[in-house]
Amino acid sequence: MSKALLKGLALTLQTFFRKPVTVQYPDEKRPVPGRFRGRPALVAREDGTPRCVACGLCEKICPSLCIAVTAETGPEGIRALARYRLDLNRCSFCGLCVEACPVEAIIMSADYELAAAGRESLVWDKGRLLAGPGRAGEGRS
Repeated sequence: MSKALLKGLALTLQTFFRKPVTVQYPDEKRPVPGRFRGRPALVAREDGTPRCVACGLCEKICPSLCIAVTAETGPEGIRALARYRLDLNRCSFCGLCVEACPVEAIIMSADYELAAAGRESLVWDKGRLLAGPGRAGEGRS
């Protein structure tokens, strides 16, 4: 019995001087690995317009049917993105939309804090998808 007690005290002393492994979330956040797949996000050009050409491939390949793309034709006859809607309630974060995009207009961001008070706030439009954190692993160690 005393041998078990001494063994327990020795283990306690060993762990007492180690660096704690607990992260004080949300004050401290763990770095996200480079291959992490958070929510999908749209990529913007330098002028702020979306890189998306509204081809609709992401909408067609999405197994959850959570993407809706609407295109419009501009005055010069160029097809442009009019509306992009992503329902995060249904999204499975599979990344097929990123793989299907021919112009790399969609990325899987490092954003994992997606809590919301209602289901309606998890339906994101083009403007909200353009503004957001970058790719997983960017700017993090």
